[in-house]
Amino acid sequence: MNRVHSNRRQFNKTAIASLATIAIGGTKSSGKVLGANDTIRVAIAGLNGRGASHLEEYLRMKNVEIAWLVDPDSRTWTRRITQGAKNNSKPPKTTKDIRNALEDKNLDVVSIATPNHWHSLMTIWACQAGKDVYVEKPCSQVVNEGRIAVEIARKTNRIVQHGTQGRAMDSWGKLAEIVKSGQYGKLLVSRALCYKLRPSIGMKQDKPTPAELDFDLWTGPAPKANYNENLVHYNWHWFWDYGNGDIGNQGVHQMDVARWLIPGATLPVGVYSVGGRVGYKDQGQTPNTQVGWLDFGPDKAKLIFEVRAFPSDKFHGETIGNILHFGEGIVAGGKFFPKGLGKGEPLPNVTAPKRGVGGGIFGNFINAVRTRKRDTQDADILEGHYSSACCHLVNISYRLGQKANFEPKSPRIPGGEAMHETIERMGKHLKARGVELDGTTNIYHEGKQLAFDPGKEIFVGDRDANTLLTRPSRTGYALPEKV
Repeated sequence: MNRVHSNRRQFNKTAIASLATIAIGGTKSSGKVLGANDTIRVAIAGLNGRGASHLEEYLRMKNVEIAWLVDPDSRTWTRRITQGAKNNSKPPKTTKDIRNALEDKNLDVVSIATPNHWHSLMTIWACQAGKDVYVEKPCSQVVNEGRIAVEIARKTNRIVQHGTQGRAMDSWGKLAEIVKSGQYGKLLVSRALCYKLRPSIGMKQDKPTPAELDFDLWTGPAPKANYNENLVHYNWHWFWDYGNGDIGNQGVHQMDVARWLIPGATLPVGVYSVGGRVGYKDQGQTPNTQVGWLDFGPDKAKLIFEVRAFPSDKFHGETIGNILHFGEGIVAGGKFFPKGLGKGEPLPNVTAPKRGVGGGIFGNFINAVRTRKRDTQDADILEGHYSSACCHLVNISYRLGQKANFEPKSPRIPGGEAMHETIERMGKHLKARGVELDGTTNIYHEGKQLAFDPGKEIFVGDRDANTLLTRPSRTGYALPEKV
């Protein structure tokens, strides 16, 4: 397969001009408060996996109509039409190209469940066409395009919700208040875990594209490539041109919670990562085992992220979840474990703002679409941008790293004892699965320690790292350089 490494964006004037053809339209939701009996018409873009979940969510809502089904693979249409018919919904229109749906002036919402490389561009196009947006995590494939999506959403006054469902859960909101109270002492580390089984994807040869699939449209803003079954419809997650590895897949949920629980944390001032794609001989490019470290400043807790693709023992009872390390103990699984004691205590009952107003993350989004009140959203696009960017920054450190000997207590590793323990535990986990880290077969990457400016959203004094904040444009799919 033809893979192109990201370079600094070269904006194409013709492509930028093409965006202007998607004008801000006069849909029913454009600045107007909608009543409970007004019908909201939705286009779902991306009909595999999460697309099916989007459909189910909207079908159970009163006065919400599925108006369009959008996917470059027409084989997906029949399944979703059949799924919708079970709920006696009106048959939707179908199209391979989202731009056809955006021309519908009666369309109110675009719900995006495409591969990651389409998320920001489709969000921007929809906002420019006057539609509100629900966009799956991560809202971007690279940092820069996430910021542009935020600015376009603000400029067009659109409601844009990010698909991090934890934001709609009262339990996390209450835990955030407990952290702020200081009753467990200072928060030292906010830890996120993504121990999720991800088998090898093997090797597949390029082949002719199925007649039903417009692969060039599927590729969209990514570099032009040949069709390969290891891309369509799921394994694109493990290629840099389309996905972001598991830290930028399942892991965005846990990253979002981990960052949320550090009071005032937006983007880090420092980032570091180690890991590798170990134990596999396949086409995947992203690490299947990874540890990331984010520093949000001297007065804030550090964030540690762990990715494991092999079957793993639980850590403090968690596999996919979050753990808080305080001066006086640990919070995990909804309980507090004081230092030196094995028995967990119930968390105190605290008052916190109600989450999920309208019914979960999707109901909360539709509620905001009706009321036009952005402050009622649980997962605004800005929060989604910050959490997605944190995942991207960890990956940039990894991608700029070098092969190294496995030294979990190396003085080169930032984060002190907490990081040393985490990396050492990672090595023991791999060894127990028959994977020995070395410099030949199972190559261990020691990432580059990077300084970041959260205000400017650029790395400090590192041209190579800044190059990876963007990606090359493709004619017809370029983002605006400035808003």
